[in-house]
Amino acid sequence: MSHNVKIEEAVKRYGDFAAVDGVSLDISQGEFFTLLGPSGCGKTTLLRMIAGFNTVDGGGIYFDGRLMNHVEAHKRDIGMVFQNYAIFPHLTVAENVAYGLKAKKVPKNEIGPRVTEALELVQIEPLRDRRPNELSGGQQQRVALARAFVIEPGVLLMDEPLSNLDAKLRVQMRTVIKKLQRRLGITTIYVTHDQEEALSISDRIAVMNHGQIMQVGTPEEIYKRPENSFVAGFIGISNFIPCHVAENDGKTAAVRVGEELSFDLPVSSGYTGEAVLSARPEQLFFSDRGLPGRVEISTFLGDFVEYEIQLHSGQTIQLNEYTKDVQEVRPDGLEVFVGFDPRRISLYAGQEGKGALLSC
Repeated sequence: MSHNVKIEEAVKRYGDFAAVDGVSLDISQGEFFTLLGPSGCGKTTLLRMIAGFNTVDGGGIYFDGRLMNHVEAHKRDIGMVFQNYAIFPHLTVAENVAYGLKAKKVPKNEIGPRVTEALELVQIEPLRDRRPNELSGGQQQRVALARAFVIEPGVLLMDEPLSNLDAKLRVQMRTVIKKLQRRLGITTIYVTHDQEEALSISDRIAVMNHGQIMQVGTPEEIYKRPENSFVAGFIGISNFIPCHVAENDGKTAAVRVGEELSFDLPVSSGYTGEAVLSARPEQLFFSDRGLPGRVEISTFLGDFVEYEIQLHSGQTIQLNEYTKDVQEVRPDGLEVFVGFDPRRISLYAGQEGKGALLSC
């Protein structure tokens, strides 16, 4: 049976450095939850705390309300898939998958059928008698998945499991993982630094930086409504455009971008002063009025054309125009105006946009 995982103010220190700094999360039973962030942000450290491989220096980690801080790793009802697969080179595929069942002292007459079922689940049953050195990277990854699933853990932990695979195989394997997780309903906590991977595979995502949680939300929420400029910049591509909030009654703000453009924006705060607009390339469009600029370079990418545009302010921004909506690529050097829908962009307080999200 899958577990609910609750983390309350978890802390992990190495000397004076807090690798995990007061993290709190509530992960539902059967949820596919991803810890996403740059290298060194604390995501793997937190995963290893949940697994019992790292001690907890503050706060608590709970499975179904039971405090796990001092429970040994092998008693935590977890399955683990490591970045380097960690399968035994001297054992066959079937023996690798059976290893965890034997460690759990599952009756011998049950081990064979369960191994076969797990191998069929990840579609490598015909390879059961091969050794790891006879397998491709994707096949080894499937062995690691089968070994983790076969013990029927209450929580499945996955640490960058696809990072050693080529791009095409990563896409295939993340689909395999998502289908298996949905079919089995195991609470899964997944670590990655790959934004696209996180968006495609997760029910919810926690974006981490410097040992802290920057935002928790569904993939759509994280991408469309980033709560701060770090999330906006880390997830996908964002254009950050300096602006000024001139008037603000706490519901509607008058925003000015340079001398060229002003508009009203629904807001949730009464802040006035320097601010930053964040807009995705697909949220910008060519218009009859707006921010003046010039096409510096265009790149045809099939589904869309990627434009680098230098605004008259000197800033370079990226705009994507989908080929289904246009007849031809705009030439380099063309003078243009860039527009956007104020309801679809984000506004952050402060000159560098490091303050709170202001837009509704």
